[in-house]
Amino acid sequence: MRKSKVMVLAGCLGSFILVIFYFQSSLSPAAEERILGNIWHGKSRRTPLQALYDSEQFEQSTVQMTHQRRRDLLDSVCKMYTRKRRVLTPDDLKHLIVDDTHGLLYCYVPKVACTNWKRVMMVLTGQGKYRDPLQIPAHEAHIPANLRTLSEFSTPEINYRLRNYLKFVFVREPFERLVSAYRNKFTRQYNTAFHKRYGTKIIKRHRRNPTLKALENGDDVKFEEFLYYLVDPRTQHEEPFNEHWERVHSLCHPCIIHYDVIGKYETLAEDANYVLQLIGAKGTVEFPSSSKTTITTDDMAAKFFENVNVFYQKRLFNLYKMDFLLFNYSVPSYLHKH
Repeated sequence: MRKSKVMVLAGCLGSFILVIFYFQSSLSPAAEERILGNIWHGKSRRTPLQALYDSEQFEQSTVQMTHQRRRDLLDSVCKMYTRKRRVLTPDDLKHLIVDDTHGLLYCYVPKVACTNWKRVMMVLTGQGKYRDPLQIPAHEAHIPANLRTLSEFSTPEINYRLRNYLKFVFVREPFERLVSAYRNKFTRQYNTAFHKRYGTKIIKRHRRNPTLKALENGDDVKFEEFLYYLVDPRTQHEEPFNEHWERVHSLCHPCIIHYDVIGKYETLAEDANYVLQLIGAKGTVEFPSSSKTTITTDDMAAKFFENVNVFYQKRLFNLYKMDFLLFNYSVPSYLHKH
């Protein structure tokens, strides 16, 4: 048992060191630690990484084994499908929120409870300014100045955090996330910015004989039209996907950055509590519980996809295939109905 624990810890530490090679620095890891070793301001001597990988306290728990399996599967899929490594750029790190107080890096994924996670991160990093995440208005959680991202730091500071901080991400069944993004951005009247920015373009390209009103307002995009836009080769040629429908592997780079905790929307409360437990904040900060029943269930997604041509279903699945594989989501049964 002790030998297996040492092997797991060594493997994980090896992954941290590996990351350094993908964000180039003129300093060695040892030199960086000498210079930056006082960055982490946690009060406890036991870091979140130690709490996770020195696993005496958690090794028998179901949740610990679940997260080990998720890490193992992610690692095996990355090895199977990733042939060429590349160097990370500051642009790649814009979704990684930094908590120097607790030694945390959180890669936020829109439509996967990221508003509540940003609220929690504001409480964790606010030095007492905030106490209850739900008291923070949703729009404030998305103001860039309220939270620092890893892209804002120097290369030595980035590498130090990648090696020494606990890194976590929350994911969701890809098509349910896609339906949620569509419903939120294209069926809500208040999202006029999205209607103008994306809706007008989608209608112009993917609707036969659109009305002048539709071309001007872009506020009645059909789900099928949204999917045509996603699989259209011109879309990504012209610009990257919006973060609300960008693939998780493109937002968070899980085959380059070693994530210690991979939480899932389907087990949100349990996984959120696990992260807070690892940093010693359980009981001090509570992750907001949802007061609503999840709307975009498998049945809801099936309803949205029922009129989508099988040709486009296959193209869309290929577009999001890596997220299905990396995070162990099955091919939706409703895709076989046609």
